[in-house]
Amino acid sequence: QVQLVASGGGSIQAGGSLTLSCAFSGSTVDTFLVAWFRQAPGKEREPVAEISEYDNAYIEYPLRGRFAISRDNAKKIVFLRMSALNTGDSAMYYCAARAFGGREFLYWSQGTQVTVSS
Repeated sequence: QVQLVASGGGSIQAGGSLTLSCAFSGSTVDTFLVAWFRQAPGKEREPVAEISEYDNAYIEYPLRGRFAISRDNAKKIVFLRMSALNTGDSAMYYCAARAFGGREFLYWSQGTQVTVSS
């Protein structure tokens, strides 16, 4: 059974940095595409970044230059590094995994809250 555990959220002042972690268990992480999503109160969930089975990283355009995604296959962790945070980045962040060849994200973590204050 694949399980994801997201951690690393917290409260931070604008301009600061945070690194979120997505710990993966139940399978080898390098056979999954892993993505980060976020959802702010009253808003729809939106994609943030993803990293493929081949380590191809993609960051949503508005976040490029501030966010980065990476994976440590040996430790089964995917990281989301966030810098120059602003209040618009405040949201619940989730990681999700899609198996190689799959079409849906079947596995989701619990959320980790990021709150950025001005």
